Amino acid sequence: MRSGVLPLLIFFAIVQKQAPAQNPRPITDAMVREVHKSAILIDTHNDVTSRTVDGFDIGKAGSDSHTDIKRLREGGVGAVFFAAYVSSDYAKSKTSAHRALQMIDTVRTDIVARYPNVFTFATNAAEIEAAHRQGKIAALIGIEGGHAIEDDPRLLRDFYALGVRYMTLTHTNTNSWADSSGDGADRSVKHHNGLTPLGRQIVEEMNRLGMMVDISHVADKTFYDVIDASKAPVIASHSSCRALSNVPRNMTDAMITALAKKGGVVHINFNCEFLSQKTADAQRARPLKEREKNILPATLADVVAHIDHVVKLVGVNAVGIGSDFDGVHCTPAGLDDVSKFPNLTRALLERGYSPDDIRKMYGGNTLRVMRAVERASAN
Repeated sequence: MRSGVLPLLIFFAIVQKQAPAQNPRPITDAMVREVHKSAILIDTHNDVTSRTVDGFDIGKAGSDSHTDIKRLREGGVGAVFFAAYVSSDYAKSKTSAHRALQMIDTVRTDIVARYPNVFTFATNAAEIEAAHRQGKIAALIGIEGGHAIEDDPRLLRDFYALGVRYMTLTHTNTNSWADSSGDGADRSVKHHNGLTPLGRQIVEEMNRLGMMVDISHVADKTFYDVIDASKAPVIASHSSCRALSNVPRNMTDAMITALAKKGGVVHINFNCEFLSQKTADAQRARPLKEREKNILPATLADVVAHIDHVVKLVGVNAVGIGSDFDGVHCTPAGLDDVSKFPNLTRALLERGYSPDDIRKMYGGNTLRVMRAVERASAN
């Protein structure tokens, strides 16, 4: 038998499983509450920061946002990676790092410091667990868009010192060192066929610092280069399954398998187009200026289907939640905002998932990756 084949076979023997059958027992409200309360629900991607940076008060309920304190509490959310999203427009004006600093500040100032009785700033797995014991919501930061560091590993280190614990290597734009999934067909863009040497250096430095490498938004070749380059598990902070909705932002089965083999987690995105092929097809048929209006919604069942797909492919240890709330124009019916997470708990219990499965998917798997990244940094 060729070298490396046996470990691979063992890996698939361990992780391969069918999604559970429908639970024959009726699921009561009390069961849902008990399981939901026992989990540390970590949402690895929330974009409400794009509102708070412009003055939105996360403490005020009843807005048209997906996120506020009241609904976070209703949803039983235990920790949130708030996105320090940097639009590609800032790369054009060479102000990406400035914008990243503004976005980091809105998490630290407009969310955590403004509501210290609700949020506590966290930078590692232990601090998330400590916040949960105190009844607080752990607030963490992930940079969305690698152009934020302006091609300078020194800025990466500065952002880490400010509390950033993951970076999405690209957004919809290819940057100077990594290709994006968002502009692959644009011939006016200079592509690199994955990571450049600088890109590999940046991944290495993220490993050294203890910052999670996030491959949501990257091109497929970039993804495989990251898998090869990283010495720690990597994450997809907000991506879904291309087998169920064929859009470039989603992950192929081969990518999900490689991510799981690396010890990583794919955090399911709630964007309707990423969840439903019908929605994606309907959107493609519409003029660009109409695509944010009257979108054909996905459903809670679509979210469960994506979770099922990952579980069937590589097992429950590779699933997480990365909603993209306040970063998308359409959310699935039944998971309309952060208050509706108990609906997902009910659906997963009805699908036959055990409380332990749900605890892993909601936060346990993410905590495991964070600890692995911390260990790789220490070593």
